[in-house]
Amino acid sequence: MRALISVSDKTGIIDFAKELSHLGVDIISTGGTAKALAEGGIPVTEVSELTGFTECLDGRVKTLHPAIHAGILHRRDNKIHQQQMKELGYGTIDLVVVNLYPFQATISKPNTTLEEAIENIDIGGPTMLRAAAKNHQDVVVLVDPSDYMSVIEELKNQGHVSSKTKFRLASKVYEHTAYYDSLIATYFREQQGEELFPEKLTLAFEKMQDMRYGENPHQKAAFYKETMKTKGTLAEAKQLHGKELSYNNINDANGALELLKEFETPTIVAVKHANPCGVASADRIAVAYKKAYDSDPTSIFGGIVVANGTIDVNTAKEMSKTFLEIIIAPAYEEEALTILKEKKNLRILELPEIRFSHSNIYDMKKVQGGLIIQEKDVLLLGEELKVVTNRQPTEQEMEDLLFAWKVVKHVKSNGIAIAKDQQTIGSGGGQTNRIWAVEQAIEHGVEFFKEEGVRGSVLASDAFFPFKDCVEVAAKAGITAIIQPGGSIRDEESIEACNEHGIAMIFTGMRHFKH
Repeated sequence: MRALISVSDKTGIIDFAKELSHLGVDIISTGGTAKALAEGGIPVTEVSELTGFTECLDGRVKTLHPAIHAGILHRRDNKIHQQQMKELGYGTIDLVVVNLYPFQATISKPNTTLEEAIENIDIGGPTMLRAAAKNHQDVVVLVDPSDYMSVIEELKNQGHVSSKTKFRLASKVYEHTAYYDSLIATYFREQQGEELFPEKLTLAFEKMQDMRYGENPHQKAAFYKETMKTKGTLAEAKQLHGKELSYNNINDANGALELLKEFETPTIVAVKHANPCGVASADRIAVAYKKAYDSDPTSIFGGIVVANGTIDVNTAKEMSKTFLEIIIAPAYEEEALTILKEKKNLRILELPEIRFSHSNIYDMKKVQGGLIIQEKDVLLLGEELKVVTNRQPTEQEMEDLLFAWKVVKHVKSNGIAIAKDQQTIGSGGGQTNRIWAVEQAIEHGVEFFKEEGVRGSVLASDAFFPFKDCVEVAAKAGITAIIQPGGSIRDEESIEACNEHGIAMIFTGMRHFKH
């Protein structure tokens, strides 16, 4: 039996090669791998000795030779193949152990040049891997160090590697080379600044964890992270305490983070089932948390809270008074962390780059038989805010209108957000008509703000008002200003209703549907 070993990642390779050598396997290798094996006391033959061809072009060509590929690809049950191998004087290669040039690590470094990236595109490695995987009935192929010892065990226990294992390892190879090529394709596309939606779309993701279950207990699930675009996302968060994140935790927390990134001032976002239930900004995180909590003390129970500032002791004390599933923040004071860790099941995550927002990324949804893709909704307002009523909003109303507009952008459509003093007063999301969303948001405000209700607050709608009924209901509740995209054929009716009730209304020229 003969093995070809050529690896960039040398994790575990010395121990593996020693085991092979003890089992009587002849080892051939290349360059740095051959040197490492020889220094480890393992007998090794250089590929150039086998091929009679010295590597050239700075190592670009060394394994691309018939002696290598015929040794891998010939079928052992084919008499013609066997005769040709004999005539050519080539021997078999029964085990291929290869991992590839570190392209991903190279392009992850700051200031990597295109030339450096290109020099780290492996050619011979993928060719050998694909050849061995194609001929897996005769050849064992290994790309992952975690598989080394299981192959050794099979060789020791039964003298060969089972067909089932060979097929599994071959499948793993094609996943690996497809992933590798996807990285290269994505990198080249980005370097050219080509169209966002190419004819052939390749995406590269790698698994971070298996989950206990998915959205419901009968569904299996896993979390995959997107390659190269994880800054400021959950994939980069460090868990400091608590149980593993679930499928629903990740989905809901992602929605909370997306909303949080709209704000520069100290802000708290609380979500439940991916919808904001309490959002507030203030000069201090502790004050923002108290305001967000007061927005909906019922829904925040069992919810997720994210902050764009350090969690201090006062904030931690307030947070510990209620049951929360997850807290995510850029940093925690040591004493604050001690307080929060008293909650055994509370998941505490640290995300230093929590304010960072990617702009040129996809927003994707899987549908039966395909994938729908769009640009991420990174804009907030149209080219120009337009006051369309007789009354102009006050400075305070304008601040609250913009605050509410940021919130409603992340409420499920049809969506309404009501706010006052940089705090959500009520929200209505996921309704099948807009008037219900308005009524739900007002009812929410009345429930938690009692007599004051929503009086003196402002209202944001994610899309235009199809009828003036929304304005009438808002006026009756005491809302003083409205922000909405505009664009309905009945805009004038809504404007007239606002003028009649002394409500200021602004058109943004941009809607934010979130289905």
